[in-house]
Amino acid sequence: MRRTVALLALCLAGLAGPALAECKLEKIADLPVTMRGLSPLVTADVDGVKVDFTVDSGSFFSLLSPAVAAKLGRKPGPLPPGMRVVGVNGRADGIGVVTVKVLDLGGVGGHDVEFLVGAGEMFPGAGGLLGQNVLRAADIEYDLANGMIRLWRSQGCSNAALAYWDPQGATVLRLDPTTSAAPHMQGMVTVNGVRLRAIFDTGAPLSSLSLKSAARAGVTPQSPQAQAGPEVGGIGVGRKPSWIAPFASFEIGGELVKNTRLLFADVDLRDAGMLIGADFFLSHRVYASKAERQLYFTYNGGPVFSLGAAPAPTPVAAATPAAPGRIVAGPEIASPNTPEGMREPTDAAGFSRRGSAYFARRDFPHAIADFTRAAELEPANAKHFYFRGQARLVSGQPVLGLADLNETLRLKPDDSDSLLMRAELYLRQGDEDRARRDFDSAIRAAPADSTPLMRRAAVYANTERFEPALGYYDQWIAQNPKDMRLHVALNGSCFMRAVLGRDLEGALADCDAALKLQPGGSGYLDSRALVHLRLGHVDEAIADYDAALKAQPKRAFTLYARSVARQRKGDQAGADADRAAAIAIDPKVADIAKRYGLES
Repeated sequence: MRRTVALLALCLAGLAGPALAECKLEKIADLPVTMRGLSPLVTADVDGVKVDFTVDSGSFFSLLSPAVAAKLGRKPGPLPPGMRVVGVNGRADGIGVVTVKVLDLGGVGGHDVEFLVGAGEMFPGAGGLLGQNVLRAADIEYDLANGMIRLWRSQGCSNAALAYWDPQGATVLRLDPTTSAAPHMQGMVTVNGVRLRAIFDTGAPLSSLSLKSAARAGVTPQSPQAQAGPEVGGIGVGRKPSWIAPFASFEIGGELVKNTRLLFADVDLRDAGMLIGADFFLSHRVYASKAERQLYFTYNGGPVFSLGAAPAPTPVAAATPAAPGRIVAGPEIASPNTPEGMREPTDAAGFSRRGSAYFARRDFPHAIADFTRAAELEPANAKHFYFRGQARLVSGQPVLGLADLNETLRLKPDDSDSLLMRAELYLRQGDEDRARRDFDSAIRAAPADSTPLMRRAAVYANTERFEPALGYYDQWIAQNPKDMRLHVALNGSCFMRAVLGRDLEGALADCDAALKLQPGGSGYLDSRALVHLRLGHVDEAIADYDAALKAQPKRAFTLYARSVARQRKGDQAGADADRAAAIAIDPKVADIAKRYGLES
């Protein structure tokens, strides 16, 4: 199996780039980028089929979803002897390989390109991902804030600043050597004064540190301002806990970010200590030179790292010279002004792409303005109304958001994403009949896609409609026994049965199966603990709650549920301590416990 793809072999005569001294740049391709959340998506032609790919500079190889492989008529073959696929959570099993005849990426062709294929759907919103076996074939410019990735070829540029848009002001970082076996972009950064090796990973939505590296930088889960973050996963078995905490400084190539918040997780980054994710790439324009082993970047403005909603808008100074480098934000807060790196589009597609970049940065007013301009230029294009509706709903404008979804579905009645979004909105508003019709229509519109039914189950569960949610989880499990998201549905089924107090032995079997597929998931331990509590297995319940709280010590409901278990065990002091801690985190947790039947 080849470890590289000669992507440029068929098309090297690009548009002439800017002349930089004796350096010559040839632009090979423009790849329009749409941000799906914090994931950069590009469209490629794979054997005549249009496929949306997540651009994942942190993946050593490219992947296709099983659904796309099946559509192409490709049956995955075994990996070569001795080859294995390992992610941040460990080894991934059930991976095969397929070869596509032609990959056309922005007019650049590659023949006989190999892709890994997983045992289930791994790419929400995309048909696969483009990894380093494709990406490292050329220099790459990541201009995500303006909705574009560009492929370049450079010649004679050893003394040139390849950030051609700002050659005097760009920051330069030396990259580690790469090979086909170790192709990741890596370089040194400094966090709280501690030097760490970082992987530049556009496939990671948020920049993050490993647990060990955060500890080296003086931050642990027990730090005073540390908060529980989402469980993190990826290719490989298991979900790992994460935390979010303040860090005094982050420095990269002389650019300094002060008083920021970063995520850190109990993951194995091998020789690295940090992932530089898509949030950093959105706040910077980046040029990665393969030949020169250099990363050139300039700051666009706004927050460098994205962790939830930004604070109230307060102006920050633009980057200015300051020894030893440039301070880009301190404290890091969002600017109410248009980021310096965002340029004015010239067509509807450009406004839509820039709008998706604003949306990813949680700058909803600018996103809505750009989607509005795109809709004005292309009033028959349903996606502009869909994107604007999404931005309006997230920013607390349900009436206008619903109007946009209605217009989307008038233009494209079978748009599954819009039907799902409108169904969820109807359900949260209490309009059960319209929600049911939209969910049914979304499932009919995408009969080969298991996502609509999974989302239906999750929405009913999140709105505490436990009875129908259980039915939808069971239906999904029966229809998708080999999907990689099976553990999610098994946990959902387990928790619904625990809350309803129904078929508790079956619930226990579902939770055990979920934990076998994803060992150590604190949410799954929490579900199983509730089943044990219902069954009267107090010791087992306390053991599972202890394990869940070890990973996420500030989860209010878990603390409260353990207080009930401890009280039944006769440990009144422990029960009182847990209950007080839970209420301090969430004063409404007792009401939730009553609705879940923990207490009368």
